[in-house]
Amino acid sequence: MNRRSFLASPVLAAPVLTGLAPAVFAAGERGPVITTGDGIPHTPEEYSDLLKKLSGGITPDSYSREGVVATLEAKVAAALGKETAVWLPTGTLANHLAVRILAGDKRRVLVQHECHLFNDCGDCCQTLSGLHLIPLGQDKATFTTTEVEDELQRGDSGRVAVPIGALQIETPVRRKNGESFDLAEMKKIVGWARQHKVGLHLDGARLYLAAGHGTTTVREYAAMFDTVYISMYKYFNAASGAILAGPKSLLDDLYHTRRMFGGGLSHVWPFAAVALHFFDGFEERYRGAVACSERVISSLNEDRRFEVRRVPNGTNIFYLRTKNSDATAFRKHAQDAGFRLGEPRDGWFSLNVNETWNRASSGEIMDRLRKSLG
Repeated sequence: MNRRSFLASPVLAAPVLTGLAPAVFAAGERGPVITTGDGIPHTPEEYSDLLKKLSGGITPDSYSREGVVATLEAKVAAALGKETAVWLPTGTLANHLAVRILAGDKRRVLVQHECHLFNDCGDCCQTLSGLHLIPLGQDKATFTTTEVEDELQRGDSGRVAVPIGALQIETPVRRKNGESFDLAEMKKIVGWARQHKVGLHLDGARLYLAAGHGTTTVREYAAMFDTVYISMYKYFNAASGAILAGPKSLLDDLYHTRRMFGGGLSHVWPFAAVALHFFDGFEERYRGAVACSERVISSLNEDRRFEVRRVPNGTNIFYLRTKNSDATAFRKHAQDAGFRLGEPRDGWFSLNVNETWNRASSGEIMDRLRKSLG
């Protein structure tokens, strides 16, 4: 199944957001559990209302610098254990600029065959930066150290040596339904890259989801890489945006390159303020949502009227079907009961775990699902 089809210290003297209620979704709060995305969907009206609530404490930015943007950058950098961070309008640009910087004059970049940068960005690295992306591990979330070593030998053995400048890993992998890159193999590859002086970038768009479903923290993931990208819209619910974190020696002047690529937007505070609002306390809230979903999955497995399928080494996506009920009717009844499902495919629903799973207890969710069987 295609996942897309379902879809630190502040740098300012005063905090940018003050006196605001935390973005907590407690069990029993009114509102539906929505299983069709990584975050909390907002209508234009809801997003506007949230900005109005936040507006009294927002210090605007100037061309994506200072103000609330600088506060968010500092918070994310500190959370990831990095020296600095830079706001960028999209993850596409964040990944592109990261591997561009890390590769330098060594133009070859190793990536996953299934990664976003290789498949969904219109050959931006090749066209705009003259980089050569080399995909590894076709149809897998994880490529191996052996594949990396083979590519190194191939590049060194030609009549003209072509060294590898950078290596990117995406985890979790969207095109593999949220499957994580194997951690043991990741550590081996990181060791290899350090030995061969190859720059390391982590496409961690959904890194906080991976951490919420495993025992490795975001800081532990980030420590293995020179640069890390985190999405600001997938589950921090901004209308757009990305943060790229890393050492000051690489990122301090990146705003010049950002502007060169057309990414120095004049005002991004409507994005950054919302991302900052949901960033605070997210890890704890998401752990609560994961715990609730695991209890629901356990109950579903015990009920013979349902069937659940998990993604191997997966994160926040699982699949559900009913054994003796019409899927379309079940979906409608579930929606009426406050549990929103996407369109079924071959009878299976793809469910994403996100913060809205905190809006009801696991028992309440199971009651809604059982009653939806008709």
